[in-house]
Parts: sequence; C-alpha cells; structure tokens
Amino acid sequence: MTDSAEGLRERRRAATTRTLIRTARRFTAEHGLAGFTVEELCSEAAVSRRTFFNYFASKDDAVLGIPLERSDAAAIARFLAGASDEPGISPNLLTDLALLSEERWRALDIAPDTVQDLFRAVEKEPRLLARMLELGVEGEQFDARLIEQRENLPSGDLRAQVASQVVGALVRSAAGEFLKPGSPDAFIQIFERRIGAARDLFATQTVLMGTPE
Repeated sequence: MTDSAEGLRERRRAATTRTLIRTARRFTAEHGLAGFTVEELCSEAAVSRRTFFNYFASKDDAVLGIPLERSDAAAIARFLAGASDEPGISPNLLTDLALLSEERWRALDIAPDTVQDLFRAVEKEPRLLARMLELGVEGEQFDARLIEQRENLPSGDLRAQVASQVVGALVRSAAGEFLKPGSPDAFIQIFERRIGAARDLFATQTVLMGTPE
C-alpha cells in the first residue's frame, strides 16, 4: 500500500471513529445507554454493525472514545526511542512522558459540543465515570511498562510506576480544569502549566534520606 493510500485509509478511519463517538455520546446523553441499540447508532452514523464492532468493543467504549485499535503507536515509538545512552534513568524521561500524554490528548475529539455531550452522558450513566477511573489506572500501568521497556528496567520497578503516576495525576488534574464549564484555556495550556509547576517544585526539593524519626 502506498503512503498516500495508507494516509487516506487512516483519515477515513479517524473520521468514522469520530462519527461513532459523537453519535454514541449524543444518544447516551439523550436516552441513556439502554435507550438505544447498536443498530440504531449504526443507522444514524451510516455504518454497518460489523463496522461498529471493528472499531469499538461496546457502546460504553464508544461513548468514552476508547477504540479497539490504539491510535498512539507512532507517539509510543518516539517515546521508546528517546532513552539516553548514558547510564541510569534518562534525564528527559518525565518530559518525554508528558509529550506522549499531550500527543494522545491532541488525538481525542474534544470539541466543545461533544465534550458537553460526554458530560451529559456521564450524568445519565454514572457507571461511565467508574469506567473512566478504571481506564486511568490501566493507562498508568501501560505507561509504566513502556518506561520499563525504554529504560531497560526490571518488571515492577517502582521508579517506572511513580513516573507514570506523577504524569497521570497531572493529566487528570488538567482534564478536570479543562472540562469545567466555561474554562477559557485549551487542555494543552493547562497541562503544560502543571508540568512547569511540577518541574519548578521538584527542582527546589532536597533528596529525602532515610525515614523521619
């Protein structure tokens, strides 16, 4: 397949993904998850049932924008390639992990109208919030494994877990501010302010040696 054909396929897939997400959010906001069928969603989005299940495992995942096929493969490859050649953990690890988080967020459909539909859908179906929290934990575990791979760390290394948790907490905090009604700033601006504040904070701290008496 040529690069141009591959690019066209990816653009079409991205467009179909956005259409299904937007339709699922609107339907859920209006009717609840039990108030419509996959067939009705597909009819509205002008796709087949088979196409839907090629993109999403369930209506819940469509509402939350969690496709079966990851869309961050290129960003992950760049992150994995960024390790330092020097011994020890790369000094740019947290910066690169923050950039990976930014790229993932940029790929999401976060236009104001669809975000409002997501708010309304979560209000209608509280179980979606629990699923969002589960996805956050799963994402941190996934990123911890990426860090282990990039930095050649043993499985379960606490440093990889903490790095993932620190950046994950900043992402959640930035998302919470961004999603407040009337928030004037883009998510990336909010997130980068928090990354900058964390960098300044860590630079002022002394290393904790031992344990308090």
